[in-house]
Parts: sequence; structure tokens; C-alpha cells
Amino acid sequence: MIVSEADFQRCLDEVLSAPAAAGDGVLGPDSVMWRVHREAALFLGAGRALLLQLAHPWVSAGIAAQSKVFADPLGRFHRTFSIVYTMVFGTRDQAAAVAQRLYRRHAAVDGLMTETAGPFAAGSRYQANDVDALRWVHATLVETAMMSYGLLCPPLGDAEREQYWREAMRFAGLFGIPFAALPPDWASFKAYTSDMMASDTLTVSAAARDIAQRIFSGEATWIGPPRWFTALTAEMLPERLRLAFNLPYGERERRSAARARAWLPRAYAALPERLRTVGPYQEAMARIRGQPCPPFTRLLNRAWIGQPSMPGALGQRADHARSRAV
Repeated sequence: MIVSEADFQRCLDEVLSAPAAAGDGVLGPDSVMWRVHREAALFLGAGRALLLQLAHPWVSAGIAAQSKVFADPLGRFHRTFSIVYTMVFGTRDQAAAVAQRLYRRHAAVDGLMTETAGPFAAGSRYQANDVDALRWVHATLVETAMMSYGLLCPPLGDAEREQYWREAMRFAGLFGIPFAALPPDWASFKAYTSDMMASDTLTVSAAARDIAQRIFSGEATWIGPPRWFTALTAEMLPERLRLAFNLPYGERERRSAARARAWLPRAYAALPERLRTVGPYQEAMARIRGQPCPPFTRLLNRAWIGQPSMPGALGQRADHARSRAV
């Protein structure tokens, strides 16, 4: 099912109809999502989330045909993190503005498969605003965030995981994913991700393999990720997808991943909070305190989202009102 503009608007209205959190956010500092997503530790899962998304043939086809990932890989990184962090830590107007821009960007990703991959035949149509594809992308962000958080921070308890999933369901509405299309609880969500990873819906196409190779070799980004990061990424993937992406995972990689799991928590715990937490979170906390965004936070934001503050500060209520009238 394709998310129409009217469908997207209904999802967005449902998100924005809930009472605002502290600082006028969709969520606030008392949420589990803020506690998890403020941590720079989540970057450890960036490679895993990307590969799981590429394993969906529609996603890899759209990236291969229409994305600027190779022409401007750093820009794509910044755009992706800017969208996600603004949805989580921005004001409701900021979150609505980036959600609307993301919907329009996805609406332009519409083409024909150039190869058969899993159940998707060559010549069949792919569309980024398909509910099933959006649900999978959302799932990769949620599950990988929880996995990465657990590598360096105390794991969440059962009740906290349930709260995190309830908050993630609200977050999904900003992608245009209807509430009814989501698993109702954390156990059902984990069952959904397990079923997806075992199904032929996730089939690593030649396009996906090429994109992954160019990123992890450094060809697309001018500098490849450290060996321990690639090894940790391979360890975090299901075996069949790791093999399909041709990610090395022999004895040397296993030792590298094990060493990383040993030293990373100690190094991370020694960092000061302003380096452990991402710039958009620090900006949001300054907003809640009624203070301007500090210079160091603006510098951090340039590293995380490519600009000194979260986007979408001006004219958003008018944009939202106009979109409601369509």
C-alpha cells in the first residue's frame, strides 16, 4: 500500500494531536527514546542499519538509481541524521517540517526494478512511500538503536523496552506509517524483525552489494571505516545477510570485534557527557532551559547533522496549516 499525501497527513495529525512534551517536542527528556537516542553510542549501529535497509531490494534500487550517496556521501549522512534527530529532539513544528520534506522526497523515488531480487521481479515498480518498505526502514532504526545502546550502556528492562516501542510507534507516524500497520508490542516487533530477516523479502541484490562494497571499502567516502567497526558490523548482522554482502568474518574479524566490545565500554564511560551525547540533544536541552544553543553544541551539530542547529525553525506552523488544507 502506498502512503498517499492524505494518508501521510492523517498520520502526522495523529502525532501532533498528542499533548506536547517539555520544550514543545513530540517526545521529551522523560522519554526512553530521548535517553537512548541522545547517546553517541548509537553510531556503532550505523553500518548495520544501512545494510539491513539495503537488503530490501526496493531500498537499494531507489538509492542506486536516484540517491546522491556516492556524489555526496557525507551530505547523505548529515541529511539522514538531521531528519532522525530533528524528529526525536526538535520541536513539534520542526519534526513536522522535516517529516513533510521527507515524505515529498520519498514521493519522488519511484521507478522500475532493473533486476529480479527475491519476490521483486525485474521491470516491476518500486516506490519509497510503500508502507511495507517504510515499516522495514523504521524497524532497522529502532532495533539497531536498541542493540547499539546495549553495547555501551546498561541494557533496558522489560518495561522500559515496552515504553520505548510505544514511543517508536509515535515516531513511525512521522514517516507516514499508520499506527495499525505496526506490531502492537515489543515482543511482536521482535517477531516481525526475525520473520523479515528470515524471509526472501530481504534479498541482497547486485545493486545492494555494490553500494555496500563502495561504502565499506572507502571508495564512496574517501576513507574506509576502521577494521574493528566493519568487524562489529558483520557480527551484528544475521549470517545469511553477512554472507550475501560478502562481509569478511573470519577468525581475525571475530577477534577484532571481541576486542572492540571489551575496550569500547571503558573508553565510552570515560568521556564527558557533552561528548557522549549528540548535538541535537544538547540543543534541545538548552531550548527547554530557555537558553540559546551553546557554541560547542553548534560545533557538535555540524559534525552530526552538517549545520549548527536543527532545521525547520521558521514558518513551520504556516506550512503545516497549508498542508492540512490540501
